[in-house]
Amino acid sequence: MDVTPWYKQFWPWFLICVPLSSMVFSFYFVALSVETQDSLVVDDYYKEGKAINLDLEKQDIASELNIEGSLSIDANNVSLTLSPENQHDGSALTLSFHHATLKQRDFSVLLTLNAKGEYRSEINHDIGGKWQLRLSPFDKRWTVQQVVSLPRTSAIPFGYHE
Repeated sequence: MDVTPWYKQFWPWFLICVPLSSMVFSFYFVALSVETQDSLVVDDYYKEGKAINLDLEKQDIASELNIEGSLSIDANNVSLTLSPENQHDGSALTLSFHHATLKQRDFSVLLTLNAKGEYRSEINHDIGGKWQLRLSPFDKRWTVQQVVSLPRTSAIPFGYHE
């Protein structure tokens, strides 16, 4: 009778590998949870709630002023044309890009008015994905925001819509 030693058989190694692999994965996930921070979690809910109320007031002002226009975004440029009935005073506008899930991808661009009546700026960021866009003047008196998926070939109607 020829008996092979235990370390040359399949089943002991299989029974050792299952709990060993679960231990390796659990250590990996513990290290991952300790090293990374969820950027979407807010520590001060009261302060954040007050900021939301201020933001809603700024959106109400934008709706009273009927701020709307057409926004075009390609790989390198942003162009905003406001409707003729609500032309802004010509000062620069800030367009903020807030990514839906990744805070480190958020960025802002300063749109300046050119001779054609368009607000333009260059962008040097990857714009693929779902974004919340916020447009506000330099004095931050009003705010218009909209959720869009980029990249997009057609112009985006941008502004307050009921």
